[in-house]
Amino acid sequence: MPASRREHLLDTAIGLFSERGYRATGIDTILTKAGVAKMTLYNHFKSKDELVLAALRLSDERTRRHFAEEVSRRGAGPRERLMAVFADLERWFADPAFNGCLFIKAAADYPDARDPIHALAAEHKRMLRQFLEGLARDAGARNPADLALQLQMLFDGATVQAQVCGNSGVAAQARQTAETLIEAAIAPAAPVPDN
Repeated sequence: MPASRREHLLDTAIGLFSERGYRATGIDTILTKAGVAKMTLYNHFKSKDELVLAALRLSDERTRRHFAEEVSRRGAGPRERLMAVFADLERWFADPAFNGCLFIKAAADYPDARDPIHALAAEHKRMLRQFLEGLARDAGARNPADLALQLQMLFDGATVQAQVCGNSGVAAQARQTAETLIEAAIAPAAPVPDN
């Protein structure tokens, strides 16, 4: 299968996994939608789990690239680069193809932390936190790790709220909350009064 055909198969699987979940999406559904024979699929992926892992790896790669591009495009200074992650939420939540986070869904569908699919989802979330921590450090946060964790919880919580409740307006609230958290984490510490 040429690389573009393989990517078409993965794109089809990603779309279906996003829309229906991993366990609820059967191989036959993926094959029909992609227009690929079962033998062709199994020549490249030994199992559905291997296809899920490949789809998650491709999604992780695309997400990393997207974040890097958004931070570069939107962020003139360190604080703006940190806020760029949240500035893009409104576009993402309003996209008709938005169905939540593929990695949160993967962790829910494969709850055993030892499962390679769950482990890959957890690794993606660690990557996001490390990315945010680096941006927080560049912006001068007093405790970049704490700020990164707070921002990641906000990002993931807003994503789940938008998916579960269909509230795309939560993106603006998440951005405002992120601004508050960032300001508090970067503002100089209050001087200790002399006694």
